[in-house]
Amino acid sequence: MKFLKFLVVGIIFGIVLVKSEAVSWYRIYEMFKFESFHMYGIIGTAVITGIILLLLSKNIKNINGGLMTVPKKAKGFTRYIVGGTIFGLGWALSGACPGPMYILIGTGAFSVIIIILAALLGTYTYGILKDKLPH
Repeated sequence: MKFLKFLVVGIIFGIVLVKSEAVSWYRIYEMFKFESFHMYGIIGTAVITGIILLLLSKNIKNINGGLMTVPKKAKGFTRYIVGGTIFGLGWALSGACPGPMYILIGTGAFSVIIIILAALLGTYTYGILKDKLPH
């Protein structure tokens, strides 16, 4: 019951993404072909909301009672370009990023299970190769 509020927020978030067509393959296809502003507007709104909430969260306690902090990211250029390119290619080829993949299962698009298994395989492969990759 302790985590019920997170489940409720997740369900509401899923409904919002479905209603805004953010999980629509056609909307994602339009975005990657630069034919529509719809997805860029959603992503831009999410970025602005995230910035505002991070600025406001400095005085909010987390679930363990400590103040919320954002850890510093390691500096680097290549890792972010390569990682972002791989993530973007996967998103473009599958038509779904990680969050909406699970939402699409909830809408009845069970073929997305193949995409989720591929994403999990890629994550597992990264975990195995992590020590051999340049960081």
